[in-house]
Amino acid sequence: MPIHMIDSEIYGGAWSSEEMRAIFDDGPRTQGWLDVIAALAEAQAEIGLIPAEVGPEIRRVCRVELLNLADLRRGYQETGHSTLGLIRELKKRCSPEAGEWLYYGATVQDIVDTWTAQALLKVWAIVVRELREIEGVLLDLAVSHRETLMAGRTHGQPGLPITFGFKVAVWVREIRRHLERLKEVRPRLGQGQLAGGVGSLSSLGEQGFAVQERFFAKLGLRPPDIVWNTARDVQVEFVNILSLIAATFDKVGHEIYNLQRPEIGEVREGFVSGTVGSITMPHKRNPEIAEHLGSLARLIRHNAACLAENLVHDHERDGRSWKTEWALIGPTCALVGALLRLAKTMCSNLQVDAVRMEANLEATQGHVLSEGVMLALAQKVGKQTAHEWVYQTAMAAVEAGRPLKEALLENEQITGHLPLAELDALFDYRRQWGLCPDFVDKVVVQTRADRTRDEATLGAML
Repeated sequence: MPIHMIDSEIYGGAWSSEEMRAIFDDGPRTQGWLDVIAALAEAQAEIGLIPAEVGPEIRRVCRVELLNLADLRRGYQETGHSTLGLIRELKKRCSPEAGEWLYYGATVQDIVDTWTAQALLKVWAIVVRELREIEGVLLDLAVSHRETLMAGRTHGQPGLPITFGFKVAVWVREIRRHLERLKEVRPRLGQGQLAGGVGSLSSLGEQGFAVQERFFAKLGLRPPDIVWNTARDVQVEFVNILSLIAATFDKVGHEIYNLQRPEIGEVREGFVSGTVGSITMPHKRNPEIAEHLGSLARLIRHNAACLAENLVHDHERDGRSWKTEWALIGPTCALVGALLRLAKTMCSNLQVDAVRMEANLEATQGHVLSEGVMLALAQKVGKQTAHEWVYQTAMAAVEAGRPLKEALLENEQITGHLPLAELDALFDYRRQWGLCPDFVDKVVVQTRADRTRDEATLGAML
């Protein structure tokens, strides 16, 4: 029975995606290893390192449907070796001569690392595609709400007026930076591994480099500059980028989680009829997606931190380190698959209540406009004095539950420098939203240009 939630037949969909399962599940992973074993035999046969007829025969039997996973499990339990059981099962199914040349000159790590390199290229492509789709959705949202007024909050309290489009534009550029990071890491992905026992390729002799070239060409990978048995920095770098991406959507989800609170009520996840928030409180419409993004992101960040422990090895090979990747890389990618799918659903169906946003601004009784009053007064009496006068007036008004403008008009120190007409003009939210709409425009221009460039740069990478 499944223990990890990712593998649960009931709940697995909340913790993974079908695309990630198609890479990392037992069947696809085992077939991936078999493809690597077959490609190695073909390359060795073509170069003459093993008999020519052996390559096609090994390829013939390297099909997961010919194997019994229960036999593979038993073979592992009997030998304690990661792939000896697999080799024995393959040997039973091919000609006696071919069976002698299975896995010739390679180690478990050669096969697994090479498959992992292929798997991460697939994950990279999925993540890039999903991020670009979410970026496009949020870019449209930023444009739609370029001038939708809302309270900008600091320390959980209303600060100054902003626009919702401005808030979303910040998310857009964060996602764009992740896409740039992914483009930057892509040239470091896709290196295969064929190095032998201690990484020296001693088992393949003078033909080692030739075998590498042909072997990796068959798998769509590049030969490494040198063995990376003990150099796991690329995997750690990539998974840490995934962790950054997860943190972004945790942040976005947390913002929506808070803005959906009924006492704020400015943004809501799109409600799907039939969704139940509580079996005891029938009225509940919970921010299920936003909340679950936080659960997924916590696990992803934890796994990324744990994976960094694998950067430290003993000597030329250390099973503690690279075997830990088996328990971390696949599940982390599965969690990322679920996170991106849910983030896209949440962003695509977001409901924005512009009326409530403006009502919440009004509920501050003008106190969110104190900065503009202070700065206008500073032109007359100096910034420090202006701050002190407005501060004292604002604090007294807050304590009394009074509108700021009403309290300011009763302060003769202030009205002596800011007459009613000037104060009236300062109590205009749009006058104090700063450059929010302009920032949105700037982000739109930059992001659209970036997305156009993607067509060329990403096309060569995918």
